[in-house]
Order: sequence, then C-alpha cells, then structure tokens
Amino acid sequence: METTRQGVNMALISAIVAVATIGGLLFGYDSGAVNGTQGGLTAEFGLSDAELGFTVGVLLIGCAVGAFFAGRLADAIGRRTVMIMAAALFVVGALIQGVTETHAVFVLARFAGGLAVGAASVLSPLYISEVAPANIRGRLTTVQQVMIISGLTGAFVVNYFLAQAAGSSLGEIGGTLAWRWMYLAQAAPAVIFLISLLFIPESPRYLVSKKRDEEAHKVLTRLFGSEEATRKVADIRRTFSDDHRPRLRDVTAPGTVFRPIVWAGIMLATFQQFVGINIIFYYGETLWKLAGISEEVALERNILSGVVSIAAVIAALLVIDKIGRKPLLIIGSTGMTVTLAALTWAFSGAATDAAGNLALGPTAGWTALVAANLYVVFFNFSWGPVMWVMLGEMFPNQMRGSALAVAGLAQWGANYLVVQSFPSMASGLGLATVYALYTVAALISIFLVKKLITETKGKELEDMVG
Repeated sequence: METTRQGVNMALISAIVAVATIGGLLFGYDSGAVNGTQGGLTAEFGLSDAELGFTVGVLLIGCAVGAFFAGRLADAIGRRTVMIMAAALFVVGALIQGVTETHAVFVLARFAGGLAVGAASVLSPLYISEVAPANIRGRLTTVQQVMIISGLTGAFVVNYFLAQAAGSSLGEIGGTLAWRWMYLAQAAPAVIFLISLLFIPESPRYLVSKKRDEEAHKVLTRLFGSEEATRKVADIRRTFSDDHRPRLRDVTAPGTVFRPIVWAGIMLATFQQFVGINIIFYYGETLWKLAGISEEVALERNILSGVVSIAAVIAALLVIDKIGRKPLLIIGSTGMTVTLAALTWAFSGAATDAAGNLALGPTAGWTALVAANLYVVFFNFSWGPVMWVMLGEMFPNQMRGSALAVAGLAQWGANYLVVQSFPSMASGLGLATVYALYTVAALISIFLVKKLITETKGKELEDMVG
C-alpha cells in the first residue's frame, strides 16, 4: 500500500480521482462532440438557426435538470450510486443520438445525455473533495478540469479524423455519415466510466450523513489510517444536524432566499458561463467558418484550442493549493476581459465577401486567433477549474448536496442561455456585439469575486461555514 508519511493512501486516492474524473471526460467529450456536427444536423433535420441552437442546447437543459436532481439524489442514495446511473444513461443516449433518423428522438436522447452529463459534472468534484486531503484537495479536484478539456480535445481530434476519412462531416464511413460516428464515439468512455465506478468506495461523508459510521470508518481507514479515521468520523458527525438529514431547505435563508454562501456559489456558476467560454467549445468550427476559414482549418484550430487549454489547466493544478482559489479567479477575470475586448475589436472590422460570408483581414484574423487562444488560457487557468473546485468544497457538509443542486442548476441554466442565444445573436447583432457583452461580464466578475468569495485553500471540509 502506497502511503505518505502521514499515512495517507495516495494510491487509493489517486485511483478514486482517476475514476471520478472520467465523469469530467464525458462532460468534455460530449461538449466537444457537437462541435463539427452542426452541418450534419442541419442537413439531416432541415434546421433553422434557432432550431439548431435548440438542438445543440437541449443537452444543457438536461444538464441543468440532471445537476439539480443529482445533488439531491446524492444525499438520498449516495454519490457513487448516482454516478453509476448517470454513466448508464450516457451510454444509451450516445448510441441513440448516433443512429436515430427522427429529430424528436434525437432531441430526447440528447436531453437524456444531458441528464447524465449534468449529474457527473457536479458529483465528480463533490466526490473528490470528500475523499481528498485538505492540503492537496484543490490540486486533485482540478484534475476534473484537466479531464473535461481532455474530453473536449479528444472529441475535436476524433471529429477531425472522422471528417478527414469521410471527406467532410457530411461524408460516409462504412455506410454511416461521419457526423453520426462523432456521436456514437461518445459511448466508449461512458462504458469505461460505468465499469470503473463499480470498484471505488462510497463517499465517507455520505455514509456518516446516513448514520453508517462503521462503514465510513472502514473507508476512511483505507484512505488515512485507523487513528485518523476515528477522528474524522467524529469531526464529520458534528457537522450534521441531529434533528434531520440533509435537505433542500438547508440552503435557504429568510429574506434573501438563499444563504450568502449559496449566492456566492450561484455567482461562480453563472459567470463561468456568462463570459462565453462555451461558444469557443461548442461553436468553434462555426465561429471560425464565420471568419472565412474552411472546415478543415476550423477543426485544426479547435484542436489547437484544446491543447492550449490542457496546458493552462495543468499550470493551475500546480499552483492552486499554493496561491489559493480567489487570486486565480481575479487573474482569470482580468485576462479574459482584455482578450475578449481584443476579440470584440477584431470582429468589429469584419467584412462580407461576394458570397455573403464573413471575413477578417490579416491583422484582425491574427488578432482573433491569438486573443481566442489567450482567452482560453486565462479561463482554464482560473474559472474553468476553480469554479468546480470551490463548488465541491465551499459548502458545509449539511448542505453540500443541496447547495450543489442549486449551483449546478444555475450553471447549466446559464450555459444553455449562452449557447441557445449565440446563433441568433451572432446573425442578428454581429459577433462584435456578442463579444462585447461577454467582455462586460468578465469585467463585472472581477468585482463580484472580490466581494463574495472567501478563500478555501487548506481548510478542512468540516470547517466550511455558510
């Protein structure tokens, strides 16, 4: 058994983190898989801009619902059990999306996949935070974002080679359209996730909440040793109410609907989306084609964005437990404000060619490319991983599942609003105006972080207050 000097079983903790973060990989892979299929969806189902936005975005409605109910279900039947249910649902949803020829069935399957993605997105960081040592909790939870971006990049790479093999996303491979293979490929990591979950233990903090202290002690003994397990069970027990089990009402406060800590979580969840990051991820191909770039080059730039993102998250992983969560958020907000402003400038001078396609001049084109990738760097060095880290650790034990349900609903709801509105806003208002709105959101987030966020670096989960 591999341990540190303090008796921490890092081999087991690393295995748990590796399994739990496959949920993040699914989250990222599904987000990236749709990037490159818009042409196929439009051709197959005859979609307008608004209908395409809904077809892409219905996943996010499912994510919002899945995140909300997963948080509540995790308090009722366990973190691991709900993740197993989500993995199975994801497999089914991916396969149906890849084969159905009926738009309504495709939408329902995408919604079902969203339920699974939403559940995994909130439960993976929650689960990791509940088994990780406090001094490296941020680093381990940040692995979730590494896996999200790895999933995104993996989807970009798979989409690129499928499109290359078929000639385009509308070509065929083995009698099946390439864009359909892009959806079918999602089932592979989901099956791995499903099987792997069968080999990890339940969260000890969930077990204590259910008064299953002996089982919790066994899990904690495997993680930290017997003596530390006894202390931790006692510490965890004192953070749960004696008169009722965790419930949704625990997050409420008279006069302001939610407790201040829950409002802070909602702010983190929504502004992570209001800065427009998923426009790069979901509509990257469309975005670059609007700028007059071919499908092949657009898919190559998606891959570049993914690789840059992974490097930025790894940098965050190395420093998050040293300099803290709040400074990273402020650095990220500042950098995103500047780079989004540069994108706004680049698209403000866009011209239209004879065919009606948007085109950028050489200077504006390079400015857009550099600014977009720097924007992705700042996001993935800060808000990308830090939001998930903080949502997994900032709430007291008694309300963690319920608070995550509320914050997860807010996060995916904001995600849906941004993604659903982009096609219509881009065609109606122009890309420059859209990026100006994201710039304003990034600027506002600086002041909200300073006012609402309390540093959680190095604190035990039992010391979190709401």
